[in-house]
Amino acid sequence: MDSGNSFRRAALFGSSGGIGAALCSALADRDVEVWAGSRAGLSPDPRCHAFAFDLAREDTIAAAAAAMADTPPDLVIVASGVLTLADGTGPERSYRQIDAEAMDDVFRLNTIGPALVAKHMLPLLPRDRRCVFAALSARVGSITDNRLGGWHSYRASKTALNMLLKNFAIELGRTHKQAVVAGLHPGTVDSALSEPFQSNLPEGQLTAPRDAAANLLAVIEGLTPGDSGGVFDWKGEPVPA
Repeated sequence: MDSGNSFRRAALFGSSGGIGAALCSALADRDVEVWAGSRAGLSPDPRCHAFAFDLAREDTIAAAAAAMADTPPDLVIVASGVLTLADGTGPERSYRQIDAEAMDDVFRLNTIGPALVAKHMLPLLPRDRRCVFAALSARVGSITDNRLGGWHSYRASKTALNMLLKNFAIELGRTHKQAVVAGLHPGTVDSALSEPFQSNLPEGQLTAPRDAAANLLAVIEGLTPGDSGGVFDWKGEPVPA
């Protein structure tokens, strides 16, 4: 494993979250030129180039891609997502709690949004060298590893995301022989997303954002084109489909 600076430029969609901000700084530490995207258009690190985007608005994603076209990234990370909606609606514990509008919002942010990022960013990736498109997924998106049920919208949105990543890997692999498309499970990270659910965690299971970023970058560095289409946890182990 090298020092993690094998990439020249990175575009990070979701830089305002705990993991996203930590990834921006970790990449900048490794002398990677970083584009840091958030809804507010503010960078968490002064070394990064800030841009504004909204996962629910394709035009903002297209504009961000156009701004990077002359100096395209070889690493794209989608680090955004939602577990609890802005109005406080949390993951459903029962099918009786399923609400169509809430489910639509979760899929728009966790599945459709990353797909639109892929639509506009995959064409920018270089064909002559290694490149990576990664999106934060979750172990609960695994169908075969589902033992508890519940969290219907969140689970299903991540399962759908994983299928899209597999599709993108197959398609991109036809033209980009050194490309990797992958989902990443960061573990339980001390962030706004996990905060409502931290009280029941066993001691030592919560990871600091800086450590999570280092773990994820180490996983990314170790991925090969043969891994493309898979989902991997923070230790680099495959997550079952």
